[in-house]
Amino acid sequence: MPPLREEEDIRDFPMLGPVETQVIQFFVDGVKVLGLPRSIGEIYGLLFISPQPLALDDLVVRLGISKGSASQGLRALRELGAVREIEVENSRRVHFQADMELKRLVGGFIREQVRPHLESGTSKVQLLEGLASQEPDGERREFYDARVTQLKHWIGRGKFVLPLLQKVLGQ
Repeated sequence: MPPLREEEDIRDFPMLGPVETQVIQFFVDGVKVLGLPRSIGEIYGLLFISPQPLALDDLVVRLGISKGSASQGLRALRELGAVREIEVENSRRVHFQADMELKRLVGGFIREQVRPHLESGTSKVQLLEGLASQEPDGERREFYDARVTQLKHWIGRGKFVLPLLQKVLGQ
């Protein structure tokens, strides 16, 4: 799909076909599971199924999303390593293409989403530990202590497994 020219009207641009629609929905479902915005799945899905790199304006028109949403989605996808900028001959606009390397996608997600959550979780668990120890009801304090211990265990396992996963993926 060639980039949108200034004189083209949105009505002249073809609608999404059934394959494009299903691929986009596949990625929308995937980002929902990860707690990411729908627009990120839509953008990545369209870039994934597009034979040519697309510019920001192309994404806005084809997906029917705002320029701000497209811009934020592209920024997030770049930070995750899921898209890359491509130079297109005779065009001053920046174009984007989906990165197809699974290790980059997973590695970027771990780096940008999971690791920060684990790091903040450590300090939150320390706070919980202090709060639980101040519980006046002995039975309830024991219950809270057990739950906080479980959270500490999960965070420890996560910190152990993530580097191994990144190593397996070549990150």
